[in-house]
Amino acid sequence: MKNNKFGFALIGYGGMGGWHTRMLMDLSDIIEIRGIYDIDPARNKKAVADGFNVYPTLEDLLNDDSIDLVTVAIPNDDHKDVCIKAMNAKKHVICEKPVALSSEELQQMIDAANKNGVKFSVHQNRRRDEDFLSAQKIVRDNTLGKVFNIESRVHGSRGVPGDWRNQKKHGGGMVLDWGVHLLDQLLLITDEKVVSVYATLSHVTNDEVDDGFKTIITFADGMTAHIEVGTSNFISYPRWYILGENGSAQIDWEVKGKIVMVSDWENRDAVPVVTAAGLTKTMAPRTDDTIKEYPLPVIKADCKDYYRNFVKAIKGEEEMLVTHAQVMRVMKLMEAILKSGETGEVVKEII
Repeated sequence: MKNNKFGFALIGYGGMGGWHTRMLMDLSDIIEIRGIYDIDPARNKKAVADGFNVYPTLEDLLNDDSIDLVTVAIPNDDHKDVCIKAMNAKKHVICEKPVALSSEELQQMIDAANKNGVKFSVHQNRRRDEDFLSAQKIVRDNTLGKVFNIESRVHGSRGVPGDWRNQKKHGGGMVLDWGVHLLDQLLLITDEKVVSVYATLSHVTNDEVDDGFKTIITFADGMTAHIEVGTSNFISYPRWYILGENGSAQIDWEVKGKIVMVSDWENRDAVPVVTAAGLTKTMAPRTDDTIKEYPLPVIKADCKDYYRNFVKAIKGEEEMLVTHAQVMRVMKLMEAILKSGETGEVVKEII
C-alpha cells in the first residue's frame, strides 16, 4: 500500500473487466489502478488506448510488489489456477463469479487464501440489484405474513452467448452464468437449510451446455422457491413473485410492481365469474373492499460498496460481505441442480 491507497491490477480486460476499471475510477481515494493483463493482444491494445499500463506477462504482474489487490475476470475454467497463483504471490484476490467449476476447486482456493494469509472474495454484484433488495426486505420484514413460496426468474430471448459461455469445458451454461446470482440472492433472503432440490435443464439452442433451467428448492421450514433462467423467452414473467399468507408481491426489473394484501379476512364470499366454458366461485377475484394495494419498498444501493468493504476487510476493519461459507453454499446448490437436471431425480440434504 502506498499513500494509503491499495495498488490494484486487473487480470482479464473483457466486458466485466472493463466494468471493474470504470467502477474503480470513482474510488481513487483508496485504490490506485496499476495495470492490466490479458492474453488477448487486442484487449491489451484497447487497455493502452484507455490509458492503462499493460503487463507483458502474468508473472510480471504478480511480481510487482506495488500491487496489493487483483481482480480476476477471465473464463470460468481458468479461475482456480490464476487465483491460486495470485494468492501464492501474496496478493489479495477478488474473483468473478462463478468462482470455480466445483466445490472441490473452491476449497482449494479457500485453502490457498488461508495458507498465504490473504483475503479472497467473489464478486457477487447482483446483491446490489434493487429489485432483489426490495424482495429481501418484504420477506425479512414479514410484510406478507409467513412466506410460503418465492419465484425468482430472469428471461432473455437470444440464447446462450456465442463465446466461451456456450462451451462446457470453459464452465458455460446458465446454471453457472445466471443461476449463481439468483441462488446467491435466495440464500441471502433465508438462511434455512435446503432439504431438497429438483431441477430440469433446457437445451433449446445449445446441446453442450444448459441454455436455461427450472428448479424447485424446498427449505427446512417448508418454504419453497422456484428459480428459473430462460434464454428463449420472448414474453418474460415477473422478476419476482412472492406468496405469503396475507398477500402477494410482484417485482420487475427497476423495482416496478406492487404488493397486494388482504384487508378483510372475514369477508370471504365471492361473486361467481364465468371463465371460458364454465362458472367458478373458487377462482373468482376478491372484491376491492377486501384487499389493499401498497407500493414496493425501494432501497438504493451503490455497487462500489463491495470494493470499499473489501479494502476495509484487508485492513481488519470489517468482515467481508461475501464470505467463503456463503460462496460454498451457492456452489453446492448449483452442483445439486446440475445433478438433478442430469439424473431426473430429487437431490436431498444439500446445505
